[in-house]
Amino acid sequence: WEAALFAGHHNLSNLTLIIDNNQLQSMATVHGTLSLFPFAQKWCSFGWRCLEIEGHDHNELTTALQEVPVDEGRPTCLIAHTTKGKGVSFMENRVLWHYRIPRGDELEAAKAELVSSS
Repeated sequence: WEAALFAGHHNLSNLTLIIDNNQLQSMATVHGTLSLFPFAQKWCSFGWRCLEIEGHDHNELTTALQEVPVDEGRPTCLIAHTTKGKGVSFMENRVLWHYRIPRGDELEAAKAELVSSS
């Protein structure tokens, strides 16, 4: 938080932060562990300009990055709303996959689902 405050205080408009806001934290949901809301308003209160985007939409992400800096004289925070494990049925939005990686058969099954959906 000190770095975030510093960037806003010193008007570091050449700084862009992308937050993967997947609603999971540690071993539970963000809400169940430590609520961060109102999230965007916190960043704005530190002097940042915030944009909330759909983190799985590459076009939306590209467009947002092309707009940086959104406000001259302020750092930019892109809050990318995502779903952990998106596109893999046994991983999607499951806390387990916030701290674990697939191996062996799990990895092959995940890759197969991703390939078949593209």
